[in-house]
Amino acid sequence: MKKFAFNRAETLEDAVSAGASAGVRFIAGGTNLIDLMKENVERPDRLVDITRLPLGEVKRQADGSLSLGALVSNAAVAEHPLVRGHYPLLSLALLSGASPQLRNLATVGGNLLQRTRCCYFYDLATVCNKRTPQTGCAARNGINRQHAILGHSQACIAVHPSDMCVALAALEARVRVLGRQGERTIPIADFHRLPGNEPEFDTILRAGDLITAVELPSNDWSEHSHYLKIRDRASYAFALVSVAVALQLDGEYIVEARLALGGVAHKPWRLESAELALRGQRTSNSSYQRAAETLLQGAEGFEHNRFKIELARRAIVRACAEAAKGTRR
Repeated sequence: MKKFAFNRAETLEDAVSAGASAGVRFIAGGTNLIDLMKENVERPDRLVDITRLPLGEVKRQADGSLSLGALVSNAAVAEHPLVRGHYPLLSLALLSGASPQLRNLATVGGNLLQRTRCCYFYDLATVCNKRTPQTGCAARNGINRQHAILGHSQACIAVHPSDMCVALAALEARVRVLGRQGERTIPIADFHRLPGNEPEFDTILRAGDLITAVELPSNDWSEHSHYLKIRDRASYAFALVSVAVALQLDGEYIVEARLALGGVAHKPWRLESAELALRGQRTSNSSYQRAAETLLQGAEGFEHNRFKIELARRAIVRACAEAAKGTRR
């Protein structure tokens, strides 16, 4: 691990100012950043501790939305009564995401900024455009079982690892950010990037930007939601495919739907056209299959992960069927 300087931000303004300098990283729980530093993938010159900043609340806003402070732990969000009562999809995703020890340390803001778990990204002996731009992508012709089937590029086929973010995509969350030009709100759909020719950039954040909160709209998707995570083992494993589904029903008919995939792309994968395919339809496997076909349009696998296309198709159908039965709390 490279030697680094360390200081603690006492105010939001201090953090933003410090974070604008080259070679600086914010640290809270550190559950991903420290791993990357140990492997010399991340080599910051300075860490700025933000754990004393006033970003640790879960609170109702005047417009009815729910604000999750960037420093609230994943465990606290998953167990919060307002989250469990009104946004159980998020609670289910978080509880499937990691071990209890990690959930106790990991934060809302840190979860948003998780970097890929691609083994080539972590291995300095291999080429990786995400780690060192313009060097190549070893995963394309390597062991790519975990990798993307949607939205990938010649430069990168890595996937975003977060479970929380898949649920946030389905719930149409917003990310509040404080930067040098002031505060702004970013729809979760726009927050993460597809790799394109610049896979080294995971998000649209700028230098010095500090995530302050995630906001959940007041829409209530609590009655019919489900998070399905398919993985190689039941405990502490990243998703091969995950599905977040939220439905609003009128008897046997779907009034509204939200649908997002994880483990398949460089960001949570959501298409409005797939949700429109469910609107007004009966709660039936044929309806879910049509939505799955729409959501997976253009899917393309590689030598070791082509199975994920059919796996994702079946997972979508299963998750929709479970959501229609009612949320399991």
